[in-house]
Amino acid sequence: MKFLPDDVYLGDARELSKHLGRESVALSVWSPPYHVGKAYERGMSFRDWQELLGRVIAEHAVLLRPGAFLAVNIADILCLKDSSMPRLMGENVARRRRAEITPELVAQAWSKHPGLSRKGIARVLGCSEQTVDRRMKGNNIRGGKYATQTRVKLVGGLIEELALEAGLYLYDRRIWVKDAAWENSRWHSVSYRAVDEFEYVFVLWKPGPTRIDKARLSRDEWIAWGSRAVWNIPSVRANDDHEAKFPLELPRRLIRLFTDPGDLVIDCFAGSGTSGVAAVGLGRRFVGVDNVQKYVTLAKRNLRNALHERSQVNLELFGDLKRVA
Repeated sequence: MKFLPDDVYLGDARELSKHLGRESVALSVWSPPYHVGKAYERGMSFRDWQELLGRVIAEHAVLLRPGAFLAVNIADILCLKDSSMPRLMGENVARRRRAEITPELVAQAWSKHPGLSRKGIARVLGCSEQTVDRRMKGNNIRGGKYATQTRVKLVGGLIEELALEAGLYLYDRRIWVKDAAWENSRWHSVSYRAVDEFEYVFVLWKPGPTRIDKARLSRDEWIAWGSRAVWNIPSVRANDDHEAKFPLELPRRLIRLFTDPGDLVIDCFAGSGTSGVAAVGLGRRFVGVDNVQKYVTLAKRNLRNALHERSQVNLELFGDLKRVA
């Protein structure tokens, strides 16, 4: 079945070329699963996730027009379970309730009472069994003592490698500065890691003549964001209908930069349909794809509303022109 413009379809992003014309797409804008444990990622291993990205990017080598772009919005780092990684112990001395119980004190108590268990040593010292364990082993018996260590991995290199394998090239990257995600990142947590407050947009290019038209933006827009690597765009305020939405302004900027009215824009991880709303609002044709029916239904509704708004604007404009004539 061929996918017709201005609609959203239930389908697999790895099979786009079965439904869209070869070299028909002017721009693809999408944000894939981030492999961070969202509901729609359950059961997907890192290898599965990497294979998904690779196959979807490879599809775009067929679908993109020569000189066209693929824009991938994704978090800058992944967190992977790695059993081979040394354990990273965060000793938060400011939150230690029994600071007087030191590793040396526990060792002395065990030297005096070698036959006692950890619970017995805790009774001798007048503290909890967990405190004894933390002092001797540098970990928390309640907080992941037996869990696999988490390793941080950069995403950019992976995207570039997958693109090169498909015959696409990294053309540019933009940094989207969003609202800081404070959950699990508060200043008093047991970590030196930074607050999550930005994501990348990696722009991949298909070899071919690329049309550069600076008339797509005003001079002030080029100065404010068109030529700027860092985009400050507030996050979506409510994710009540989809747990991973990006703001409308993000795809709007990409669509205005890289396409002209009438061009075909696609999003193969359509979600709530934000890319589609942006595309039809700017006079582009759009095809969305998602593999979850409830999101296809949601995106269809949002796209229909955007198409209706566009038709109303066109009717009003036509009426104004007719009156002037």
